[in-house]
Amino acid sequence: MPGHFSRDLTIRQLRALTAVHAAGSITGAANRLNLTQPAVTLQLRNLQELAGLPLIQRTVEGMALTDAGRTVLALVERIESALADCEQSLDMIAGKNGGRVAMGAVSTAKYFVPFAIAAFSQRFPKIDVTLRIGNREDIRDALRGYDLDIAVMGQPPADIEVEMRPLGRHPHVIIAAADHRLNGRKRVAATDLAGETFITREHGSGTRMLMEQFLQKHRIEPNVGMAMDSNETIKQAVMAGLGIAFISQHTVFHELEEGRLVVLKVAGLPVMRQWHAIRRADKILLPPAQAMLEFLGKEGSRYLPNVR
Repeated sequence: MPGHFSRDLTIRQLRALTAVHAAGSITGAANRLNLTQPAVTLQLRNLQELAGLPLIQRTVEGMALTDAGRTVLALVERIESALADCEQSLDMIAGKNGGRVAMGAVSTAKYFVPFAIAAFSQRFPKIDVTLRIGNREDIRDALRGYDLDIAVMGQPPADIEVEMRPLGRHPHVIIAAADHRLNGRKRVAATDLAGETFITREHGSGTRMLMEQFLQKHRIEPNVGMAMDSNETIKQAVMAGLGIAFISQHTVFHELEEGRLVVLKVAGLPVMRQWHAIRRADKILLPPAQAMLEFLGKEGSRYLPNVR
């Protein structure tokens, strides 16, 4: 066997031999490899020239391997196995078949982010995704400190450079119990809310800031009955008739569908914001986190509640 066999040998030549052995003909091999018959013939001719021996022979049953051909076929099997092992090792190093993604989400996003993560995990079952839920300042601090690969929120911290992928629109409305006096009105003026008791999120919450901005715009000083750090507690308080609340419509999707809460048709509402998947621009994302960012950017909007 000439000394340049190993130097000039190619994977395509070896795979052509394997395909002929499996198919029993040049035509069948060409179909398996999605190549033309002349292309397969050329690969085999070059391989035989390198080997210095005939590797295939015609028989009444089709193309068959010679002893030299079977020797080379055994080499192909070892090479293909080594290539598969190498590819698997590289994928593990790159994190495609494993690794982790550290995600954070503001509490208002917890109503849809887990569904997006579940869909991602079905596609990449070996990637471990952790999710941290907190208020806006908690998640911003975690993003600043490089603790998170990706954060799902409205607006990023102003003091760091980020990359953002828009996920979809985020409406904010005022909700009330179904028997509230303003329910059923086709139009509620903002001034009609002046005497109402508001159940609100805690200071530092993005929802609380949006509420204050909206009411200040209409020169309304809210009568705050209770401040809570949980959307679930706010919903329960409103259903109990303890007051009304300015809240993300995504957090009350099921209660609105079931008629346990209603949206008051207040002029100037909903206040519309945007959901984003955010990463620090200077944080290097390994392939698992990059895959999650791409997934959220392309498909994240599918998991937002379908509100009207």
